[in-house]
Amino acid sequence: MSTPSAGTELTTWRCKRFRLVGVGGTFDIIHKGHETLLRKALEIGEKVQIGVTTDPFVRRMKKPHKVQPYSVRVEEVRRFLQMENALERTEVVPIDDEYGTATTNPDMEALVVSKEKLHVAMKINRVRQSSGLTQLKLIEVDMVLAEDQRPISASRIRRKEITRSGKVLGSQP
Repeated sequence: MSTPSAGTELTTWRCKRFRLVGVGGTFDIIHKGHETLLRKALEIGEKVQIGVTTDPFVRRMKKPHKVQPYSVRVEEVRRFLQMENALERTEVVPIDDEYGTATTNPDMEALVVSKEKLHVAMKINRVRQSSGLTQLKLIEVDMVLAEDQRPISASRIRRKEITRSGKVLGSQP
């Protein structure tokens, strides 16, 4: 059995569809849905910029539950990226609004979004177009469902309805 040569790895690197891909979110309690979103971005991008919402932005969002501090959320994202051997080709940046750097970064070529946030991605493209930037290719990722066929979310995990992988805990209403 032969081992892949360094040239093979380089060829794989060049097969990525986009030079720079963006993805963003709160990333509170990294779960299977977040992992799917991030893996898709890593799959299609040579480089990936990950926007993580700042604490002031989270407060403005008025989430129905407590959210971990920005530094903890960033560390969780970095831990996941390290497990995926992707730290060297990613950049985690703070975002203080729903657009992040996606409306202003001329190098960004694509945006990975959940179906739930597609409307935001479409607004981003309208802003880019009005600013003279090329529109981003939008890559939709389906919401990841728990065993009960409802979306996995940090809210549900905090309420101890499900695990991070979507396993249902206890009795459901």
